[in-house]
Amino acid sequence: MDIFLLADVSVNGMAVHGTQKEGETSVSLPGVVPLDIPHLSNLSWELGSRVVTDGTPERVAEFEHANDRWTLSVFDVTENTVVIRIRTSVGRERFYSTIRSELEAAMPKIEAAPAWRRIE
Repeated sequence: MDIFLLADVSVNGMAVHGTQKEGETSVSLPGVVPLDIPHLSNLSWELGSRVVTDGTPERVAEFEHANDRWTLSVFDVTENTVVIRIRTSVGRERFYSTIRSELEAAMPKIEAAPAWRRIE
């Protein structure tokens, strides 16, 4: 599995990728979230919360789970990168970064999931 590290090309001029080593675990969303995104990175709570509050990114989608009080929010942070914020049923926040095109390809699955609904 390839792991991508995304960089702002206007600063560094490149994006780096490598192969995951045998025995390493890949990053995935919690099982209650019906999205399969190939290149997903964990963000620390501190970094994730700073990105979605300090930079005033646009929230492009928000969903809530019908039974478990989970929420999923998607924020545009760069031209090609989005941050996903998951709030668990007990209020814990988890943050993930991914490639916009991969999230867009996965979105029909959550849109069609009966337990999830988009918040307008």
